[in-house]
Amino acid sequence: MITVEIDSEIFDEASKWEVKDTEMALAIVLKTWGSSPRQPGSMMLVREDGHLVGSVSGGCVEGAVIFGSKQIMKENKTELMEFGVADEDAWSVGLSCGGKISVFVCPRNRIEDGLFQKLCNVRNSRESAIIECNIENGSISMIKDKTSESENIFNIKITAKPRLLIVGAVHISQHLIPMAKGVGFDVVLIDPRSHFGTGERFPGVEVSNDWPDEALKKLKLSDKDCLVTLTHDPKIDDPALQIALGSPLFSICCLGSKKTHAARKNRLLYSGITEQQFDRIHGPAGLDINAKTPAEIAISILAELIKDWRSGA
Repeated sequence: MITVEIDSEIFDEASKWEVKDTEMALAIVLKTWGSSPRQPGSMMLVREDGHLVGSVSGGCVEGAVIFGSKQIMKENKTELMEFGVADEDAWSVGLSCGGKISVFVCPRNRIEDGLFQKLCNVRNSRESAIIECNIENGSISMIKDKTSESENIFNIKITAKPRLLIVGAVHISQHLIPMAKGVGFDVVLIDPRSHFGTGERFPGVEVSNDWPDEALKKLKLSDKDCLVTLTHDPKIDDPALQIALGSPLFSICCLGSKKTHAARKNRLLYSGITEQQFDRIHGPAGLDINAKTPAEIAISILAELIKDWRSGA
């Protein structure tokens, strides 16, 4: 089974087009070989006028897929488009370096009604869903359970994106949040200091002014979550860590010097946290890239989170 993270941009746009009765086609990478630039499950949405959202390659086959999608929409059929070095189109689509790619293109009329809204609902609930790409009968639909796969049937498990929980509405957060969202993280910002954690300072992000321990208790924490504490204030950071260290988060990072981290360890061990639990914390937060500015520190933290996320993927 192919497993991919929810692509909010594609599903949000598709659900809007679906409501407006807009003609469109969904292209999904089903197989890759060699040096093809996108993984199986990558998706691209093509509107009847050629407007696209997402991608199925690094740009090398998009043109051919758009052209094919327009014809597929006109004829109301599906097609498995294959590109590779053995094809006469290989040089023209940019796969002359040795990669091969199979892309299933399905027009809206052959996609289950309401599928994209259902996938948006799955995203909002942070659950998973399985869609079936059936090449034999030319359809894409959501299924309840995994079915037997074959040469003509592919199951794709759509899972929640990683979620970043940030404690501290500080300058670093203003850089970290847009970068994290840009690479695919959902973000929740937590800071009980309401004059710091405002929608004006942090537009377009979920902000909680609850105390961190209370905020985290309201969230369904899982191994798709990670936590970064940035306030340097033990009254704010430590309660969040006490909840996080008892939860299956894939990464926990704390800003501060080695001296600050040592003091943090003493406090948390005294509060009942074990050595093994404490060792889960990255402190000081971020990969060592000699970061100095708030933006550079945000980059180092995000790089560490991506490393932890992909290590467990």
